[in-house]
Amino acid sequence: MKRFLPAFLVTLIAVFFLVDDAGAQSRIRAPRVSPHATVLQTIGMTDIAIDYHRPAVRGRTIWGGLVPWDRVWRAGANENTVISFTHDVLVEGNALAAGRYGLHMIPHENEDWEIIFSNHAEAGGSFSYDEGEDALRISVATDEAPYVDRLLYTFDDPMNTDTDIAMSWENLSLYFTVEVDMEAVVLDSLRTQLRGISRFFWQGWQQAAGWCVRNNTNQAEALEWIDRSIAIQQNFTNLSLKGQLLQATGDEEGAAANREAMEAMLPTATEGEVNNFGYMIMGQGNVAKAIEIFRMNVEKHPDSWNCHDSLAEAYANNDDNERARELYEKALSLVEDETQKARIEGILSGL
Repeated sequence: MKRFLPAFLVTLIAVFFLVDDAGAQSRIRAPRVSPHATVLQTIGMTDIAIDYHRPAVRGRTIWGGLVPWDRVWRAGANENTVISFTHDVLVEGNALAAGRYGLHMIPHENEDWEIIFSNHAEAGGSFSYDEGEDALRISVATDEAPYVDRLLYTFDDPMNTDTDIAMSWENLSLYFTVEVDMEAVVLDSLRTQLRGISRFFWQGWQQAAGWCVRNNTNQAEALEWIDRSIAIQQNFTNLSLKGQLLQATGDEEGAAANREAMEAMLPTATEGEVNNFGYMIMGQGNVAKAIEIFRMNVEKHPDSWNCHDSLAEAYANNDDNERARELYEKALSLVEDETQKARIEGILSGL
């Protein structure tokens, strides 16, 4: 037997949906008195964002007036201000975990202000603020500042490891410093990426090791990464990087074996790869061997000014200025770039 809803219940449901739909459609969007704003800054690999609304002075007394002293303030207008961090940070030296926080302030006349990071990220202003939900509370000084009509948050002097976050309104400003452990964040990110699709290609392992070389860190793990790259596809790029790592770690025996592997690949190497290898050998003090490698490059690429220029530099380092001058003049006759021409002419005048 079919069952039917009572007629009055059907009518009630229909009215509910009709009213709800009408209410949704009746809402219009119009400019707010205090417009919405978002600012974002990346520090290393950490994104810091501030989401707030910007009230204007509009002839009012702000501090001690519109914003009372000694009471929690939403640090903006409308809803409370929200600040977020994609990684753990230090705020004025205090640890704060990655996440989204309600940003509140307690202004004090003639005293440092309190800056509050609340675990309750979103609320209607500061009306429901609960001190028990504080994640962090710090004190900062305020300064007199050039007039700013609309409340403004800025990131001042952002670096790879830190930034100052400033709040300015009317004739007052304050700032607090946020620091990130960039090295730890990057290494954690590299390890995560190498567990994805990048692990199947030599480039990913080489690029991760390369970051470690450029930043002089994590050398033991970087050697493991570059060996994974070489195991997938041995080439001049990853062998050269391994050579830098072996030199940095003082593994002379390993560096010598690596040079032999690179030298065996010279017949198939590009002009740039051979040139880089020559400079690596010269940087290790073996100028005679570097001359041999650069001469090989000149024979393979007789019309390359760069090959002649590199061989000339090697001869100059070997105190053979006559050969160096001859090769620099050849490079000068081939080069078209005016900056390089001026550089080579300067070298020749010095010889």
